[in-house]
Amino acid sequence: MGYVMSRLEIDSEDCETEETSSSEVDWSQKPDGRMNYLDHEVVQLTKLGSKPHERLSQVVPRRRESSVSPVKMLAGRESNYTGRGRFASADCCHVLSRYLPVSPRIVDQLGTSAYVSQFSADGSLFVAGFQGSQIKIYNVDNGWTVQKNIHARSFRWTITDTSLSPDQRFLVYASMSPVIHIVNAGSAETESLANVTEIHEGLDFSADDDVGYSFGIFSVKFSTDGRELVAGSNDDSIYVYDLQANKLSLRISAHSSDVNTVCFADESGHLIYSGSDDNFCKVWDRRCLNAKGKPAGILVGHLEGITFIDSRGDGRYFISNGKDQSTKLWDIRKMTDNASCNLVDRKYEWDYRYMDYPTQARGSKHPSDQSVATYIGHSVLRTLIRCYISPSYSTGQRYIYTGSNDSCVYIYDLVTGYQVARLAYHASTVRDCSWHPTYPMLVSSSWDGSIVKWEFPGDVQAPKPSDMN
Repeated sequence: MGYVMSRLEIDSEDCETEETSSSEVDWSQKPDGRMNYLDHEVVQLTKLGSKPHERLSQVVPRRRESSVSPVKMLAGRESNYTGRGRFASADCCHVLSRYLPVSPRIVDQLGTSAYVSQFSADGSLFVAGFQGSQIKIYNVDNGWTVQKNIHARSFRWTITDTSLSPDQRFLVYASMSPVIHIVNAGSAETESLANVTEIHEGLDFSADDDVGYSFGIFSVKFSTDGRELVAGSNDDSIYVYDLQANKLSLRISAHSSDVNTVCFADESGHLIYSGSDDNFCKVWDRRCLNAKGKPAGILVGHLEGITFIDSRGDGRYFISNGKDQSTKLWDIRKMTDNASCNLVDRKYEWDYRYMDYPTQARGSKHPSDQSVATYIGHSVLRTLIRCYISPSYSTGQRYIYTGSNDSCVYIYDLVTGYQVARLAYHASTVRDCSWHPTYPMLVSSSWDGSIVKWEFPGDVQAPKPSDMN
């Protein structure tokens, strides 16, 4: 058990010092780490979301600090340095982003591998899915009590994914089957045994002409309005299901291999991102699919299959985890309409499910890499390990975090590429993890069967955003 504190971690005990701690990242410095410093629009967007007001960073005369202590920011607020008399959202994010969740505590322990861990949009609920056909919904605000204990129906191999509706009334779960099941998450019944204590309605994603054809679903997500589901499957396809009409509305033959991950790009629902074992990330615009039947664009750069994609939510940027042991940041404005000329032949035999990544492949780079940045240090082996951008409300989307086969959670600074924390506690692969949307808390799920909550350590309690103003 242990953890590594962040470079952005905690202020020096001497809050009056005029020197910036050597452990703090300077936004203007060019780091000497693995990743080149970003000269890109996303840098400015991240700064706008998580950098303190200019006048608050000049609390100390003669110099401007890139990382300002909470004490100095509070002093600046009380002196009304900004002229607003309060903190802006970026000021709050700057304070909260210093309280990284690095101290572990077990929430639950089961005798089967944990595959999925997700907070609800407001952070009041937490969903965990396990290989043994079990899904638990915890009430975070009520001391992590089990609000719903779901026993899956028509279960095949494992719970591959779950998704909670935006209004938190329904939960869908997928396994290696073309049927996704939907459960009433808001009912009073705690024990939800499929079609015994509650109905788990099946949503059939196979087309009418696919009688006897079976496939598995790796990824499923609700749309922002809760009216649709998007799913990726091992038959190389993307599916969209209309919940109001209760029927499959779209099937796209999207890739040349398994579609491991899909998500909506933003609230509009027009754009869909997908990642596949064919090594490509693709962007799909539903407004012109009927006319072209082709992706709006393709993004190349990974040398191995894509395990997960997470959108920044702005319809422009997203990140992906790849079996080439890297996370990449993408700007869809750099996409191309043809990837055939960018195929890279693998010169080694390798299967990520039971083999280590080849030594000769480490350090390799795609000759036509279109990604904005690459983050390395974690291990993407054995399973479809997931990565995310940290929450906007509490961190200004300043960090990228990911599970890892080496039993840890890794947190990177999006701009500098620094590994700012490595969370070590689990005894096996960490497949999924989720950062609370408004509070410095992260929860990880591991193949050791444990659900672990990470919070800010010590006796000092991290502030809540609602308390700062």
